[in-house]
Order: sequence, then structure tokens, then C-alpha cells
Amino acid sequence: MPVPLSPLALSRLVTTLRTAGCVFAEDEAELIASTAAGPAALTAMVERRVAGHPLEHVLGWAEFSGLRIAVDPGVFVPRRRTEFLIRQAVELASGPAVVVDLCCGTGALGAALAAALDGVELHASDVEPAAVRCARRNIGELGRVYEGDLFAPLPGSLRGRVDVLLANVPYVPTGDVALLPAEARVHEPLVALDGGGDGLDVLRRVAAEAPRWLAPGGSLLVETSERQAARAEETVGGSGLIPRVVSSAELYATVVIGTMPAAP
Repeated sequence: MPVPLSPLALSRLVTTLRTAGCVFAEDEAELIASTAAGPAALTAMVERRVAGHPLEHVLGWAEFSGLRIAVDPGVFVPRRRTEFLIRQAVELASGPAVVVDLCCGTGALGAALAAALDGVELHASDVEPAAVRCARRNIGELGRVYEGDLFAPLPGSLRGRVDVLLANVPYVPTGDVALLPAEARVHEPLVALDGGGDGLDVLRRVAAEAPRWLAPGGSLLVETSERQAARAEETVGGSGLIPRVVSSAELYATVVIGTMPAAP
């Protein structure tokens, strides 16, 4: 049950959060109060938020593409900008689709796409055990979640059958990781953030192998930054896929799409 707070208690909670540096203190106070299971839980949640834990880790969930996604401590938090990638995937998919969600984290992308489309055959993978456990909760009966590095744990029967390949790979250059907000740098797994020297190391691995998994006409979708977009597009095109870049000024999102040429 939510913890009922008097206007004065809620105001004090807002002040506590604002003093700790929470920009949207009013909204966060209401979310925490409505999620806490009791007074003791409320106190513990506020203490964690004040200590710098991501709000989603404190609440135990995040809103993503209209879904409430469970987010466990130590798991990458799905970003709102990534909803733009899901919109692109929905536009590309036609009819029942085989979907793979690489670097799935919470499984938010796969779950969102399965919720938006009918007849999805969903497979997801992540190298982080905590992420795999979390993704299995979110995906449930919608599909299967595998633990391992990128394509390695996927069943071989998927080769040449994947219609939509979602790959929200890490793309922060190693030298920039230290510049990230502490919420991400301290509380999210480094493997979900660090993309190597220029931020494109994992993308290169995914792009190199993607053609062996995509069906004719199938597409790889990856998120990147605006400043990396040209090199990311070149990387995807170099693997034999037909690349293009789409972006959203509203969500400050950039997505590279690589499409497998249709069979002759």
C-alpha cells in the first residue's frame, strides 16, 4: 500500500530530495511515496535516493514505451530516448516477426516490441547475470532470455531467420565514462556503458556477425550518439547491410539501421 503523506510531510520530502540535487524533486517524491510499501520502506528508499542511487533502482521499475519495466539494482536503466529505436522497429516489422534483443539489460526493448506487435518470436541475451535475471522477469512468457556474449548463447536455428535485430550496445568511449553522471557511472554495470576507445567496439562485433543471423530484408537497429553516427553508419554498411541514420530531436536520439538485402 502507498504511504499516505500529509502535505507538510510531502513538502519536507521534496525539500530533502531537492537538497540532494534531484532536479524533479516533486515528481520523485510522489513516485517514492506511491511505491513504498510502508514507512520503513519509504525511509530506506529516500536514503538510497539521497545517496545517489538511480531513481529507477530505488523504485524497482521504470516506465518504457507504456510498460512498467522491473529494474533491479546493478542493472542498466532503460532510457526514454531508446523508445525512438522501438518506434523504428515497429515501422520495419510486418506481420509475425522473429526478434532478437542483444545486450538486452532489463529486456525492455524486446518486451516493448513484443507488446506492440502480434505474433513475435522473441529471443534476448545479455552477458550480465543480474540483467538476465531481470530480463526473464520482464519478458516472462513473451520469449526466451539467454546468458552469454552477444550472439554466442543464441540457438543456431535462428541463423538467417531474424527479422528485427535490436542491439542497444554500449557506445560511450572509454575516456568519457568518467564524465558520466554518478548515477550511471557508479550504479550501472560498466559493460553496459563502455564501448571502447571510440565507443564503437561492440557495434563492430555486432555488425560483423549480423548478416549471418538476419533474414533477407531483416534489419539491425542500434542506438548511437549524434557525433558517432557517421562512423557507425560506415561500420554497419561495411558489413554488407544497407545503412541509414534516423534521429529524433525531441528525444535526442540517433539510431543506425542496417537492412539485409532482399534475396534475388
